[in-house]
Amino acid sequence: MRLVLIVEDDAKTAREIAAALADHGLRTDHATTGVEAVQKARATTYDAIILDRMLPGGLEGLEVLAALRGTGVTTPVLILSALSAVTDRVRGLRAGGDDYLTKPFDFLELTARVDALTRRPPPHGGRHEAEMVVGDLHIDLISRSVRRAGRAIDLLPREFSLLKHLMQNPGRALTRAMIFEQVWGYHYDERTNVIDVHVAKLRRKLDIEGLPSAIETVRGEGYRLAN
Repeated sequence: MRLVLIVEDDAKTAREIAAALADHGLRTDHATTGVEAVQKARATTYDAIILDRMLPGGLEGLEVLAALRGTGVTTPVLILSALSAVTDRVRGLRAGGDDYLTKPFDFLELTARVDALTRRPPPHGGRHEAEMVVGDLHIDLISRSVRRAGRAIDLLPREFSLLKHLMQNPGRALTRAMIFEQVWGYHYDERTNVIDVHVAKLRRKLDIEGLPSAIETVRGEGYRLAN
């Protein structure tokens, strides 16, 4: 039976969501704060996560999402939020959300969306979620090892997280703000050059003589991983 983590601080809403999912044959677990959500999502394999954006306890929804994606948790996430502007929805999806549903919502639609998420095929063509492969790049999320064209590459923790984020979006141009908010977990400050510095260091480590550069600069936008 599929298991869904409900991250919602309002007890009544959480009970109603759990009841609706139970009617469709889904088991549920519940977290009331962002910190608790991160702990549970890292310790348990869920088929989907329903994540409220506005949470107490120090971590709001998108920060929870960044923390999970930054440590290799690829569980599909449906974001729930009263923030309905297009910019809010886009930010949620770009932060790593798989779907976005605004409040108030219909429970029939909610269960349909969760059902769709839990029935998606596993990422990376069925490869175990602990591994990611794009072209000649391979990373193991458990051992945190990296290889390019069979050659082992030593990366610092932030470089590893940066590469993983790029590999989650192969061929897609990522802005500096998108990279910073996803990998660093903070709002981007245009005055900082931290992204350019880290990308340059990562590129030097990944580049191998005779092979094209693994990371491309997209003028006026940011960076993308060649695929």
